[in-house]
Amino acid sequence: MEETFLFITEVIGTIAAAISGMRLAATKNFDWFGAYTVGLVTAIGGGTLRDVLLDIPVFWMQTWWYLAVTALSLVVVILFKSFLVSRDRMLFIFDSIGLALFCVIGIQKSLAVGYPMWVAAVMGIITGAFGGVMRDILINEEPLIFRKDIYATACLAGALAYWVMILVGSTPMAQQITCMAVIIMIRILALKYNLSLPVLNRTIVVKRRTTK
Repeated sequence: MEETFLFITEVIGTIAAAISGMRLAATKNFDWFGAYTVGLVTAIGGGTLRDVLLDIPVFWMQTWWYLAVTALSLVVVILFKSFLVSRDRMLFIFDSIGLALFCVIGIQKSLAVGYPMWVAAVMGIITGAFGGVMRDILINEEPLIFRKDIYATACLAGALAYWVMILVGSTPMAQQITCMAVIIMIRILALKYNLSLPVLNRTIVVKRRTTK
């Protein structure tokens, strides 16, 4: 039951991440193959790095489902391009869903092979965010995770919620759902109230250098 739930979670996350990547590729006028490539990298990039670091079989090499699901996502973007591309919040929705689902998968897989929770939290962030980093690099954009947006911080909060649920003895499914809910909720609140992390002030750095 749990394995089935995780597989479904990963497939849904793949669809959400692929659409977010293809949507941005469409704004850059990529052709269909280029859009598919960006979507695929967005969907599998974080999980690939995670599995390599954990020294376990890379997930998308075990079944063709992920390549097929990404192709299906391309069809969706082609059919509904005007709706998906013209609305900035569509990127936010798909990106947040993919981030939450992949973070859960990263945490669960790390715990399953015996790593402590702090490692699982890092792997959750990598799984959720690294695909987006590769996406932004491919389309020549500043990676979202390095901006002031609440992104990786949301994954960290989700991981802490996951850990708390473990400590209180909840079921694995409850742990995963709580983690996803916390991540998505933080992203929604950050958008609604324009929340962000502090940024390094370039003018302060320049001023300090000139006074020496």
